[in-house]
Amino acid sequence: MPVAQRFRRRRAEGDDAGEAPRARLHAVGADVYPDWEAVYRDNVDRVYRLMFSKVGNRPDAEDLTTEVFLTALRPLRVSASVGEVRAYLLATARTVLAGHWRRTLGREITALDEERDIAAFEAGAIDPRTPARAEAILRQLPERYGRILRLRFLQACSLKEAAAELGITVGNAKVLQHRALRQAAQLAEGTET
Repeated sequence: MPVAQRFRRRRAEGDDAGEAPRARLHAVGADVYPDWEAVYRDNVDRVYRLMFSKVGNRPDAEDLTTEVFLTALRPLRVSASVGEVRAYLLATARTVLAGHWRRTLGREITALDEERDIAAFEAGAIDPRTPARAEAILRQLPERYGRILRLRFLQACSLKEAAAELGITVGNAKVLQHRALRQAAQLAEGTET
């Protein structure tokens, strides 16, 4: 017998035995949003930061943020608590991101670091040391590596635009970016506090 049927049967038997029906527990905070505009204003930066951290460029992060809110618009209740709204938007963001990777890479990537994503989503603010740390890492890279990363991630250039700016082929720009990211990651591991 499926679990759901056993649960219903046990609950019905408990009601027939003269026991008072158990109250359902539902943890809802007292904070609720007054309208959709408030939901958007309070959460758009969180969703955008999460998307930007996953895709690494402004245009895609903006498009994916829009997609998250459009997807969540219908099923999400405005009467839900702030925590429930944020949890739903985070779950929707994961689904939208998985769809993006499926379209972009031809395969679905759904394994995300849930604890870090939730912490970043709930934090509401970026660590003020992050820009200085990124700049320090970029200064330690060879000039061409630093330049490709600045073009791609700080100036939000496409690979094609970055390649044109550097006077190289798109294929070469991809290889250069890959090597630059790998070396930047190694430097970042050495500078973590």
